[in-house]
Amino acid sequence: MLTLNAIHSYYGQIHALKGVSFTVEKGEIVTLIGSNGAGKTTTLNTISGLIKPRSGEILFEGQRIDNLAPHEIAKRGISQSPEGRKIFGRMTVRENLEMGAFNRKDQAGIRHDLAQILELFPRLRERFNQSGGTLSGGEQQMLAIGRALMSRPRILTLDEPSMGLAPILVAQIFKIICDINQQGTTILLIEQNAQMALSIATRGYVLETGQIVLQGPAKDLLASPQVRKAYLGG
Repeated sequence: MLTLNAIHSYYGQIHALKGVSFTVEKGEIVTLIGSNGAGKTTTLNTISGLIKPRSGEILFEGQRIDNLAPHEIAKRGISQSPEGRKIFGRMTVRENLEMGAFNRKDQAGIRHDLAQILELFPRLRERFNQSGGTLSGGEQQMLAIGRALMSRPRILTLDEPSMGLAPILVAQIFKIICDINQQGTTILLIEQNAQMALSIATRGYVLETGQIVLQGPAKDLLASPQVRKAYLGG
């Protein structure tokens, strides 16, 4: 469904991604794990078109997208819930969710999806007319994911959804991620909590200093001495 072939991305003169290649198959949860600065967020931003790779190619459902603008990539069916949530603090919950559907014209479908997201996140229903900036960290994360879902993506990319959340909320967010996947959305997940990420993922890739150094079924990575030592405290 999604293929990265030998992607090289830069921030100015800083070589952030050094030949990154991986695939995401339809229906999977695929996770990228790695330390801070490894290039995980850069990878998602390159997929979303926020960073243009200097070389390599990105294919979505067999078509190249690395030359498209971010809004065109979103229209194709890739949506991102960014690191730090980046909700619109002065807008209400409703307005934030409606912003996620900016590419869509099907008003009946938008209303249907809005109702579905409020079923998925009952807390957002309770806060529907509140400003996004007044929500708790967990509620803002729910809002960021809900906003991304409003574009009706075929692939949802999630950047550190558990960051800054209490353990009970982390478990709740991960259950929701599994529910979203079971309803038919493919997921590419970046997550600081490698144990949780690998416990729900189909497959995983380990990124170090802009390069994939290890890959395989998530259960195998969980058992890997190299991964346990570096990321799981084992």
